[in-house]
Amino acid sequence: MKLGIVGGGAWGTALAQVASAGGRETLLWAFEEEVVAAISERHENPAFLPGILLNPAIRATSNLEDLRECEAWLVVTPAQHMRRVLERAPRCGKPLVLCSKGIEEGSGELLHNVAQQACAGAQVAVLSGPTFAHEVAQGMPTAVTLAANDGAVAERLRDRIALATFRVYVSDDVAGAEVGGAVKNVLAIACGVVDGRRLGQNARAALIGRGFAEMTRFGIANGAKRETLAGLSGLGDLVLTCSSTSSRNFSLGKGIGEGRSAAELLADRRTVAEGAFTAPVLAKLAREKRIDMPIVEAVDALIGGRASVDDVLDALLTRPPRAEGI
Repeated sequence: MKLGIVGGGAWGTALAQVASAGGRETLLWAFEEEVVAAISERHENPAFLPGILLNPAIRATSNLEDLRECEAWLVVTPAQHMRRVLERAPRCGKPLVLCSKGIEEGSGELLHNVAQQACAGAQVAVLSGPTFAHEVAQGMPTAVTLAANDGAVAERLRDRIALATFRVYVSDDVAGAEVGGAVKNVLAIACGVVDGRRLGQNARAALIGRGFAEMTRFGIANGAKRETLAGLSGLGDLVLTCSSTSSRNFSLGKGIGEGRSAAELLADRRTVAEGAFTAPVLAKLAREKRIDMPIVEAVDALIGGRASVDDVLDALLTRPPRAEGI
């Protein structure tokens, strides 16, 4: 199976490394001409994944038309650009593996719905889990969830991309795999704030635990399975991104905790902290569905500049006592 990678950022490039293992031909589409040139000429992507020598089996292009002969695509565009890219892609009614994490701002749709609307007839799967791009690109071990409604499609895709160091677990819970990836980005911002404000390891662990409760409430309300949220694409990814400055979302929150504004930090970034875009729409959806998500609400207020770190900390710490259940 010849794979196309739609998106030449750090994660798209790392997935191209996985897909090209053993010399398997892999075609990567990137918007930036300098990225295409660097991959094609020097087998590297210094703009987004510096210091990593790429497999020569990876070819790069800036023309989406070149991907038409690929049998399946790994879609790794930023979540807010996915619809626009897929709508102008030729013959995209083929298996699409969504590897981005977020919720579309304008519509409030999970990305598998966005992909199906943009590419009628496409079989859509979701790949999610604890995956820092630089570690995956170097062949360091991890495990991920590959969720698809069609089990045969999921197994075929799994067999194409799985490696000893990239273990793939198949699931039929597309919504669960997506919700985990989207919500953890917002919670990672909150954990970054805790780190930036030097509130301690206890506070961060408590926030991860209560954040996971919020993720679970939202997921179940949107058709997800509890066991998916407790797995790699939910809790596994949450723990990773809430614990390291290698996470763009954690780094954004850390900067806010240290006293910088969200607007200043976001303006200074070439790479995307998806949680900043997901927080407002996630908070809105939670309010509409009457799902209690106070940590998400706090991050939304910080990103929108409507509250200070002290304000949201006071609001969270003085909430009325309650039983711990989800």
